[in-house]
Amino acid sequence: MTSSAPRFVLLFAAQFAAVGVLLPFIPPLMADRGLSPAEVGTILAAGASVRLLTGPLGGRLADALGRPRGVMAAGAAIAALAAMLYGVAGGFSGLLAANLVFAVAFACVVPLGDSMALRAAREESWDYSRVRAAGSAAFILMAGGAGWLAERAGVGSVAWLLAGALAAAAVAALLLPPGGAAARRGGGAFRAVLGLPAFRRVLLVSALIQGSHAAYYAFGSIHWTASGVSETAIGLLWAWSVVAEVALFAWGRPLAERLGAQGLAVVAALAGLLRWAITAESVWLPALVAAQGLHALTFGAMHLATMRVMAAAVPAAVAGTGQTLLAAGIGAVMMAATLAAGQAYAVFGASMFWAMAAMCAAALGAVRGLGGASPERA
Repeated sequence: MTSSAPRFVLLFAAQFAAVGVLLPFIPPLMADRGLSPAEVGTILAAGASVRLLTGPLGGRLADALGRPRGVMAAGAAIAALAAMLYGVAGGFSGLLAANLVFAVAFACVVPLGDSMALRAAREESWDYSRVRAAGSAAFILMAGGAGWLAERAGVGSVAWLLAGALAAAAVAALLLPPGGAAARRGGGAFRAVLGLPAFRRVLLVSALIQGSHAAYYAFGSIHWTASGVSETAIGLLWAWSVVAEVALFAWGRPLAERLGAQGLAVVAALAGLLRWAITAESVWLPALVAAQGLHALTFGAMHLATMRVMAAAVPAAVAGTGQTLLAAGIGAVMMAATLAAGQAYAVFGASMFWAMAAMCAAALGAVRGLGGASPERA
């Protein structure tokens, strides 16, 4: 059997090249078009709210049809068109419309990629985390490149980079193996996934820790720009945040095996407490470099913990549904935190990051019992 791992490398590289533009530079694009911090927060939260519905529906459709690659490709292609709208839209209403179309289309794309990769890794015996590292590496390169382009051609130019990366993701999705037969239709799949205690626990912990990134994703670049950090430096800070994450994904499997899902989550929560405390109190470049390095733990370790639980606990027939429900739950917390951050940043500035630290503290109280059987390749 020919391994599908190289094709998933292409998929993750294209998907996360797009994310490398989206997260650091779309909020500054909105601010550059004259939107206030509260308006930026409102637009981002509106997109998150839409993803709560469209993500699980996309996952359920993929499972019901047995065509996850087709659903994923269509979502990426439509998201590419929406990215072009970012390039031409102006004002609150135009950017809101662009963001809503993007949110509808992109909601299921990354979760379906994870779902298909976990299944293929298990069936073909390759290492999911090493293949997933390709996505993190692409994020680094694209974030740095987008920062360079934004400084020279204006932040609006990044919209076209985003569109190109998403078009490549659509093509890469079509190159994947089919991904399984159609599953049962109806609402039973949602109930089956939500009825799994392991799923509910990992959803809670992951939503708190991953949701603690909300203020950073929405206002990190805006705050640093206002504090005098150059756009090139901001792009490199975002890129650096993923360098250690790549190392964790590529070579951290022995550590993950030793810690297990619960241990990885504890490490992620503790790292979040430190990271958001530094971000709240300093814009000194060496301090920001140290804080950004902790992304390997706040995001990377929690992602590996989550994927271990999902691969072990969620049946393959509803894997797409499970991954998109997970993304929706995280998105619900992210939406609330983003909306709150938009209001808080206007009043408190960087002190809002202390609220993100509090979310990580809450996750420490919820992490007991996280785990279950470890999958062979997750």
